Amino acid sequence: MKIAIVILNWNGRDLLEKFLPEIVRYSPMEYTDIYVADNASTDDSIAYIKKNFVSVKIIQNTKNWGFSKGYNQALNEVKADIYALVNSDIEVTPNWLEPIYKHFKEHTETVIIQPKILDYKQKTHFEYAGAAGGFIDKLGYPYCRGRVFNTLEEDKGQYNDTFPIFWATGACLFIRSRVFHELGGFDTDFYAHQEEIDLCWRAQNLDYKIICLGASTVYHIGGATLDNYHWKKTFLNFRNSLYSITKNAPANYLLLILLRLILDGIAGVKFLFEGKPKHTFAVIKAHFSFYYHFRKMKKKRSLNPTKKKDYFKTSSIVWDYFVRNQKYY
Repeated sequence: MKIAIVILNWNGRDLLEKFLPEIVRYSPMEYTDIYVADNASTDDSIAYIKKNFVSVKIIQNTKNWGFSKGYNQALNEVKADIYALVNSDIEVTPNWLEPIYKHFKEHTETVIIQPKILDYKQKTHFEYAGAAGGFIDKLGYPYCRGRVFNTLEEDKGQYNDTFPIFWATGACLFIRSRVFHELGGFDTDFYAHQEEIDLCWRAQNLDYKIICLGASTVYHIGGATLDNYHWKKTFLNFRNSLYSITKNAPANYLLLILLRLILDGIAGVKFLFEGKPKHTFAVIKAHFSFYYHFRKMKKKRSLNPTKKKDYFKTSSIVWDYFVRNQKYY
């Protein structure tokens, strides 16, 4: 069994210099190949890799395709049993791969795995993007073990288990290559953000198993390519979540969308009162973009006619968090 570690890069020379050496060091050569998929960088990323890491294979995309299409294009050129999609701002640990490799070999029913994701800047705590595995509520709002909205738990070993999850973070995601291609890869209409939730939701609709493996740990900077508070991220997250519901939710999805639009509107007003008018505008823009592309997303429902009805653990994480004051998973 071969694992291909594929790092998507765009003008990330500094991140590669910081984190690529440990990926090479802690990835056993007998069952791994390492690739950097470059999204048409204009810095000296490629020259740096060629000079310093002769064992790392380079895939050069012709444009900056973003996360979704960038990976889809690159993975068409990679031959391996398992794809490990690793952000360029991930710091790996000495034993990060062995438990995952072993689990895939021994558990053929598992098709997607994520490790435990801790914060590179505060290593005692979970990181926002994925933490110890993701879930969504009935309305499609994502949350994680170890992270609910902006509340991050301290890592005390409470999630060192092997646990079934609904979605795995794209910051560090392992997937069987045959399943990735069976699903058609990432939806390129997402461009970036929440495309991994959509991918995992489609996998869940086919009854595939997704887990977080707490025996493996990595550290994530987060926001290294797009700041966590940038309005463009708000736009993509709000719009793409609506895309996912339209594509993947069961028959009552139109009602779910209506309720989501109302709650999103409340969030937009909240941004305004917090002095973040660009984020309010981002929510409005996300809704209009969703309206414009609604028919296109609706057509995609037929690509996977089976819809999982029990996809959520709680009806409303918004209600739980803001009204019931439930801050932790």
